[in-house]
Amino acid sequence: MHKLRSSLLGLSRRNKRILQVATDVLLIWLALWLAFAIRLGLEKPVNPLAGYVWLFITAPLIAVPIFIKFGMYRAVMRYFGKDALITIFKAVTLSALVLALVVYWYRESPVIVPRSLVFIYWWLSLIMIGGLRLAIRQYFTGSWYEAATQVPFIKHGCHLPKVAIYGAGSAGNQLVAALRMGEVMRPVAFIDDDLGIANRKIAGLKVFKPKHIKTMIAQTGAQEILLAIPSASRARRREILELLERFPLHVRSVPGFMDLASGRVKVEDIQEVDVADLLGRDPIPPQKELFERCIRGHVVMVTGAGGSIGSELCRQIVMTGPSTLLLFEQCEFNLYSIHTELEQRIRRESLRVRLMPILGSIRNPDRLLDLMRSWKVSTVYHAAAYKHVPMVEHNIAEGVMNNVFGSLYTAQAAVKAGVEHFVLISTDKAVRPTNVMGSTKRLAEMVLQALSKESAPTLFNDGEVVNQVNKTRFTMVRFGNVLGSSGSVIPRFRDQIKRGGPVTVTHPNITRYFMTIPEAAQLVIQAGAMGLGGDVFVLDMGRPVKIAELAEKMIHLSGCTVQSEQDPHGDIAIEFTGLRPGEKLYEELLINDDVSPTDHPMIMRATEDHLSWGVFKEIMAQLLNAVKQDDYECVHQLLRETVIGYTPDSEIVDWIHQKQSTKPELV
Repeated sequence: MHKLRSSLLGLSRRNKRILQVATDVLLIWLALWLAFAIRLGLEKPVNPLAGYVWLFITAPLIAVPIFIKFGMYRAVMRYFGKDALITIFKAVTLSALVLALVVYWYRESPVIVPRSLVFIYWWLSLIMIGGLRLAIRQYFTGSWYEAATQVPFIKHGCHLPKVAIYGAGSAGNQLVAALRMGEVMRPVAFIDDDLGIANRKIAGLKVFKPKHIKTMIAQTGAQEILLAIPSASRARRREILELLERFPLHVRSVPGFMDLASGRVKVEDIQEVDVADLLGRDPIPPQKELFERCIRGHVVMVTGAGGSIGSELCRQIVMTGPSTLLLFEQCEFNLYSIHTELEQRIRRESLRVRLMPILGSIRNPDRLLDLMRSWKVSTVYHAAAYKHVPMVEHNIAEGVMNNVFGSLYTAQAAVKAGVEHFVLISTDKAVRPTNVMGSTKRLAEMVLQALSKESAPTLFNDGEVVNQVNKTRFTMVRFGNVLGSSGSVIPRFRDQIKRGGPVTVTHPNITRYFMTIPEAAQLVIQAGAMGLGGDVFVLDMGRPVKIAELAEKMIHLSGCTVQSEQDPHGDIAIEFTGLRPGEKLYEELLINDDVSPTDHPMIMRATEDHLSWGVFKEIMAQLLNAVKQDDYECVHQLLRETVIGYTPDSEIVDWIHQKQSTKPELV
C-alpha cells in the first residue's frame, strides 16, 4: 500500500489529471448504466450499443469540460475539503441539467430515454464522483489506517506511540489529519473542556472531559498529550499544564496563534511546551505611539545586535519602520546570523528598511563615533555586554573594560555625534550586587545617570579637551532573566532531561524573575520612549519563580517522575550543586523603595542616587589604571566604594593572573 501511494504521489501533474479525467469518464458511464438498471430493472440489462451510444458519448463530453471549468482537476486530493464537495455538487448538477436538455432535444430518437433517468444519473454521479474523491483523501491522509485499527481481531500500527490531543477544535482536527498522514504517531483520543462534545466522536476519536484523563489513559494507552489550543491565553495554558502535570504523560504543544497566523510554522510542527506557559503570564500589547516614537523614520543602531536581547530588539525594530537599522556586533557569526534572518524577513514582508551589518567593538571609541556621525544615528539601543555571572566573576579585566568602559565610550560617542535617544539594557543583578557582572552593569547605569545631568560635559579620556554639547536623552531599563537567552537554565534543563538526568540546580531556595525575550524587547523599546533623561525604568517581572519547582514541572511534563526520598525509583533526580561564584539566592529590581508608575502598566520609574560627572570621571580614571596595572585589590575597593550595596561573596581574582598550580576548574 505504501509503494502504491508513493508511486501515485510521484506522478507528474499532467499524468495525475489524465488519470482523474479517465476515472471520471468511467464513473459517468457506470452511473448511466446503473441509472438504466435502476429505472428499467436488471431482467433486461441495457446494452449501450443498442441505440444509446450517443448518450454514453454525450454525457462525458458535457461533464468533463464543466468539471474542468469548475477546477475539479486543480484540487489536491490529499487536502480535499468541504469547499471542494460544494464545487463537485455544483459541477455534477450543472452537467446533469445540460444532459437533461440534450435528452429533451433528442427526444425523436428511435430509442426512448426515460425522463427520470437523468435524475437517477445525477445522484449516482454525486455519490460516485464525490465519494471516490473522499475515499482517495482518506487513503492519502492515512485515515483508512485508523479505520482498520477499529476492525475486531485486526491489529495494525501498534508500534506507533499513542497520543491524545487536548483541544478538539480546528487546530486539533488539523493535527489529527497531519499525524495520520505522517504515520509517526497514532492519535487515540481528544480531550476538550467543551461539555457539549464530551463522550462524542470527532474524526473517529472519542472526546474525553479533562477530569476523565485517567480513564482515557486506561482505555487508550496514551503515552503523550499534544496541546492543540493555539489561541488559549497563557493563564489558561498554565491551568491546563498544572492539571496534566500529575499524569505520567509527555506533554508537547502545537505552535501559538501568532506563529500560525504569521505563517512561520504549521499546525503539525509539534514542539516542547513553552516554559512561558508555566509562568501563566500574558503579555500586554505594545502601545503603538510609544513603540514607534524613537524608531519610525529614524536611523537606529543596536549594539550587541547578535545577542539574545539585541537580536530580538532588531526583529521588533525592523518591523516598526526605521529608515536604517545598524547592526553593531563583535562576533562575526552572530552578526551573520541575525543579518541573514532580517534580510529574509525584509524581502518576505516587502519592508523599506536599509539594513547594515557592522563588525566592531564597543571598546573602540573612534569607530563608534565614526559610525554614529557617518550614519547620523538618531537612536541607540545598547545591549552589548558580558552577562554570565560566573564567567565575569573571574575574568574581571574583560568584564570591567567591556561592561563599564564599553558603555562609557558608546555613551560619549552618542553625545559627540548628537544622538537623540540612548537606551541602556540593564539587569536586576545591578541591584545590591554580589558579583562583578552586577557591579559593572550598575557602573554602566551610573555612567548614563552622571552624563544625563551635564548639558556640556568634558568627556572622559578625550583628546579634545572641550565641553561637548549634550543633546542626548539617556535612559536605562532594568529587568530580570529572559526565557531562552544564552546561558538560561531552561535549555540546560531540557538537555539534562533528554539525557536522563540528573537535573542540576544550584540551591533548593534559589528564585528568579522571568520574562519572554519578545516581551522584554517590546517593553525596553516603550520604556526608552518615555525617558526624560537619566531615568531608570524597571519592568514588572511578575512573580519570582523557584528554580527547583520549575525543574520539577519540566520533568513531569516530559512524562517522567522526579527521583526523591518519597519516590526513590523515580526517573530523573534533581541534584543541588551549591551557589556559583557571585550568585545570589534572590534577585531584586530596586535599590531604593522610591518608585513611581508610568503611563504603561508594566513599566515603573525608579529614583536612585548617583554621582556627579566630575566625581565619576575621577573614579573611572582610577578604575582604568587599576585594571591596566592588574591591581584587583584596588578594583575590589573601588567597586565597594562606588556601587551601593555591593557585597562580594568571594575574593576578587582574575584567572589570567593566577598561578597555574592554583587555577580552579570552571564548572
